[in-house]
Formats: sequence, C-alpha cells, structure tokens
Amino acid sequence: MAEQRSDLWTSGAAYERYMGRWSRLVAREFVTWLDRAEGLRWLDVGCGTGALSAVVAARCGPRGVVGCDRSEGFAGTAARRPRPTRAAALDTAADPDPDPAPAVGSPRFVVADAMALPVPDGVFDVAVSGLTLNFLPEPAAGIGELARVVRPGGGLVAAYVWDYGDGMGLLRRFWDAAAEADPAAAALDEGRRFPDCHPQALHTLWTGVGLTAVSTTAIEVPTVFADFADLWTPFLSGQGPAPAYVASLAPAARDRLRETLRTTVPTAPDGSVPLTARAWAVRGVRP
Repeated sequence: MAEQRSDLWTSGAAYERYMGRWSRLVAREFVTWLDRAEGLRWLDVGCGTGALSAVVAARCGPRGVVGCDRSEGFAGTAARRPRPTRAAALDTAADPDPDPAPAVGSPRFVVADAMALPVPDGVFDVAVSGLTLNFLPEPAAGIGELARVVRPGGGLVAAYVWDYGDGMGLLRRFWDAAAEADPAAAALDEGRRFPDCHPQALHTLWTGVGLTAVSTTAIEVPTVFADFADLWTPFLSGQGPAPAYVASLAPAARDRLRETLRTTVPTAPDGSVPLTARAWAVRGVRP
C-alpha cells in the first residue's frame, strides 16, 4: 500500500478522545516533577486542547499561563474548556479524573508557531511543551525557541513526549496489527519515525541548545478504555498518523485491522481494556 502519512491535527474534539485524555494524566505527574514555586509566568507551546495549561493553572499557582498552538481549532477548543474552581480541580478523592483549571486567572490561548514564537526574549519563567516536540520540523530549533523566551539565570525549559518505541501499549499493538496485514505500514510507526522520543536523545537536544542541569524521567499512566469501541473509535477520525492510516484503507481492510487489533488487546471481566502509556519528560535551566 502507498504510504499514507499525516501528522496534522485540526479537530480538538477528535484529538481529545484520541490522546488528550491521557495527556492530562501525564501532565499532572509532569508538573509535580517540575516542582516550581508559585507566582511564575508559564508558556505552554503546542498546547493542543489545553490539558497541560489547565493543570499548570490549577496546581502551580502561576502569575499567568499562556498556551499557544498553530492550530486554530486546538486553540479554540482549549479556550472553551470548562473551568472548575481550583479546589474542585484538586479534589482527586472525589473525582479520580478531574479536569483541572483555576477559578481565576485562567490560561489565555493564542495561535502561534512553535518555531517562531511571537514574544520577546526572556519574558517567561517556565516554558513547557507536551506531546509536541516530535512533530516539529526541526526539534532542536524549537527547543531553542523555548530557551529564548525564558529568563536568563534560571528560566526552566521542560517537555514530555510519548515513549513510542516501547511504552505505548495502544500504539504498539495498533502498528503491529497493521504491519501483520500490510508490511509497508511499519514505516509509519511512530516508534521508527520519532527517534528523539528517548531520554538520551532528549538530554542531547536540551544540552545542545545550551541548557544546564538537564534531567529526564519516565512517567507511566494507566490508559483504561471503557470497552473496545472506546479504543477503536478514535482511530476513525482521519487525523494524526494512525487514524490517517486507517482512513487510507479500503473498508474490508479496515475491518480486518479492527478485528486483528481486538484479538491483541487485554480485556477485563467488565469489558474494559486496561493498557498503560509511558512518557519521557525532560527539563533544563537557561544559564
């Protein structure tokens, strides 16, 4: 089959169901690891549907949060997200999957290109990015932009990416099932395409732009689907690498892929599909 590669996302709702819901889980662990003081100015680059921005606003007591994404659809979805009070957002005992956001000082979302951020040098204390770096045309240049906009002498640059090679239970099973029927699909596997999604590569990228005190960590979260339909339906959006591949298939081939995938995923007695996902996080300081 001819290569069908599309990394473009335009619909916030489609992304939210596919990866956004899991990004929120990673974001909570990520900001805990960053352990920043309150009262700082944060920039979230490639903010998507606003998952990381909302967690920062709810949990970090920031002076301000700006989220930017080149997709108007994503920025619009992020701006329209419901905003519960900070107390409610942090009440994880009452709600194991809260949607954190502050009562006041909600994040502001703008359309901007990560490769050419329209802000002066050194205006933020922290610049973060979640699940974006591997989609940049030049990751090193993008990280350089993050470093440029944080203050010298202590500004923090941090990010997280999925461990596409070994840590994404859903995508590993998907691409293995796809390659079983269509060997050419292996070339589209994010595990092959994104070699920077590895701690050593991330460390090299961060030190390469002059950041210091660089460290990495693994963040693993549960990705439990209500049932197989909850797992499969997001692949039908046609946006992003795996969904675009599904959209390229003839109906019969799509059905075969679905059934092959069904046989490879674990199923709990209640019909849910329990998987896990691992992200790699990295941070460094602008000297």
